[in-house]
Amino acid sequence: MGNPVVQWQIVAKDPDALTRFYGSLFGWKVETGNAFGYRQVDTQSARGINGGVWPSPPEGHSLVQLFIEVDDVQEYVARATKLGATVVVPPSELPDGDAMAIVVDPAGLSFGLYRPRK
Repeated sequence: MGNPVVQWQIVAKDPDALTRFYGSLFGWKVETGNAFGYRQVDTQSARGINGGVWPSPPEGHSLVQLFIEVDDVQEYVARATKLGATVVVPPSELPDGDAMAIVVDPAGLSFGLYRPRK
C-alpha cells in the first residue's frame, strides 16, 4: 500500500481569518459542516491534495502538518515512539470512523498518522 501523504493541516491562532485569506487568495472552498467544525479546504483542483485548518491551543503556535495514511494508527505510533517520536494526540477514533494520532518527530516537527474508516 505504501504510506502516502493524504492531507495537510494548518494549525493557526485565528483559523477563520486564515481560511478567509487563503480562500480569497487562491479561490479555495472551505467547508465546516462536520462533527468538529473542522475547516476542510478544497483547493478546487484535480492535482495535489486538499487539507484543513484547525485552531491552535492558547499556548500553541501556528504550524503546518502533513497527514500520512497508515493501515494501523496504534502500530505506527508505537513504531514512531521507538524511533524517538513523542505523542501529542494519542490514537483516536473520530466520529466518522476515521482514526488518527499526532506525533512529534525527533526534529520537533509534528505530523499526523491517519487511517480512513473501514
